[in-house]
Amino acid sequence: MDVDKQRKDVAPVYPIQRPTTTPSPSPEREYLRPRPQGRTRRDSIQNYKMDATPCGHCLIINNVDFEEQSSLNNRKGSNIDCDKLERRFKALNFDVKVRTNLKQRQIKHELSALSKKDHSQYDCCLVIMLSHGTEVSHSRFPGAVYGVDGQHVTVQYITNYLNGQNCPSLQGKPKLFFIQACGGGEKDTGFEVSPDESQPPIGGADDQTDAIPMSSSSDSLSMSDEPDARATLPTPSDILVSYSTFPGYVSWRDTQAGSWYVETLDRILEENATTDDLVTMLMMVNNEVAQNSAKGLYKQMPGSFNFLRKLLYFKTQ
Repeated sequence: MDVDKQRKDVAPVYPIQRPTTTPSPSPEREYLRPRPQGRTRRDSIQNYKMDATPCGHCLIINNVDFEEQSSLNNRKGSNIDCDKLERRFKALNFDVKVRTNLKQRQIKHELSALSKKDHSQYDCCLVIMLSHGTEVSHSRFPGAVYGVDGQHVTVQYITNYLNGQNCPSLQGKPKLFFIQACGGGEKDTGFEVSPDESQPPIGGADDQTDAIPMSSSSDSLSMSDEPDARATLPTPSDILVSYSTFPGYVSWRDTQAGSWYVETLDRILEENATTDDLVTMLMMVNNEVAQNSAKGLYKQMPGSFNFLRKLLYFKTQ
């Protein structure tokens, strides 16, 4: 019952006064783990083991040519992105597999096959999605990517395949997802900044978006789904999802040079993978892509959902 609505004739209850010589233990503190002494420092953070050869599997799904009934435009310039990422992650010691123009069920099949592999001898796993995207209702990871048939797969569903419960041989190992797709249909015009912060416009008439309007998710896990994607851990530990754009907004792709996000990601990895950890490099990507302008007007802001527990340094060849 709400305190404000208690009957006036009910006498208030006061706490019992205990002798000061016998203090009562607090039940909230009896079961707490001891707090570490001193503040946590960066040098106390461990690094993920990343020295296996190859380091792990890398699956790239590159959807370029969409079926007519999907009402989705073909994604000119995506093959440029795919070629860059295939070369880059081979150089970073991954076993790379590229699959092109997959329907929804084929995307799920590839993810299922990847989750059923024995990853015991590997240190990491990578999934890269290059496609049209949309905004969907979600409880963990936002967004969805489209198959060439116009049917989408949610990012949440994609990550479920490789979590620690559905893929035990990847428990405690980093699982990385890179999503080059729109997070929605909004176009960001940005805001004015001081001259020191401004940059000349980058991009032009060849810029396109990978945007599809928001839809409700028809991709929720049900009893009819494959067993390896039926459940998820309470916490998506050791997972990082890097998005090319902020949820709800479009992602820009140059039909001649590829997408802003992939072009920048590839260059940052080439220049900094020998010295910097992944999260630091993704921050560099965020900063550089944020300086771009499509048609001299529209902006893009990448971002990540980071549930890594350690620093991740790629092994360079």
